[in-house]
Amino acid sequence: MNENLPPALVRTAPAKINLALHVTGKRDDGYHLLDTLAVFADLGDALSFAPAEDFALEVSGRFAEIVPDGADNLILRAAEALKQASGARTGAQIAVTKEIPAGAGLGGGSSDASTTLLALAELWGVGMSMDELVALGATLGADVPMGLFGRALRARGIGEEITLLPSLPALPLVLVWPARVVSTGKVFQTLGQPPGRTLPEVPANLGDARAVADFLKTTTNDLEAPAIALEPAIGEVLEALSKTPCHLARMSGSGSACFAIYETLDAAGTAAETLARAHPQWWVRATLAR
Repeated sequence: MNENLPPALVRTAPAKINLALHVTGKRDDGYHLLDTLAVFADLGDALSFAPAEDFALEVSGRFAEIVPDGADNLILRAAEALKQASGARTGAQIAVTKEIPAGAGLGGGSSDASTTLLALAELWGVGMSMDELVALGATLGADVPMGLFGRALRARGIGEEITLLPSLPALPLVLVWPARVVSTGKVFQTLGQPPGRTLPEVPANLGDARAVADFLKTTTNDLEAPAIALEPAIGEVLEALSKTPCHLARMSGSGSACFAIYETLDAAGTAAETLARAHPQWWVRATLAR
């Protein structure tokens, strides 16, 4: 064990919000090709990493019970993949407090994996470039490369072709999950033939939340309709959000969480309080996303 390694690292794996998601095609291996705009919230899962001889994972938090064990766990898969790719000869004691619901289209597991790659590369002193980490992340899942950047971006292909969007303003959002899980695989099956339309170019002068929302109205989430067909509660969330003073309400990712964009964080907070009172069974959060 390298005595110069830090005793522990603490990181937040932020929730990912797909502001727009167009399905542009499908590869021969079954992977769908996407064109998506994504931002990352100021909330997420809390992770800590400490040096250890082997890998061990401790899970707590509101959504701990939905975290898979063993080879199905993306955190452990990411850790093992980085160890194999880098030749590291150590492990890590990893703890995660799960605050992002699973099966919600908020990229919780993928963000945990991205955070694990970055944190362990630092903890172990691994000299891998971002391009190498992106390629490694892509072997774990389409959302993992996006999480490595953790900021506003456009992703194409299966998620590995990334363009950062530094001019996009911070967005006051409300996130709502109706406590219903939707299978990504079933959503894509319900979609059927990919629509094939790419996103329009993102203007460089989107100076505020209203401008972003106006641009997003020229886009869609192609998975929203099939997800609602599978889980009508998504439609109920969108209807409730649309009755608040938001600029835009839409489903994120493959569902079942939805977001709405507001003029200010105070307005988002007020809307979140109203929604939480009216629907105590829903997970409701106000946040800034960048």
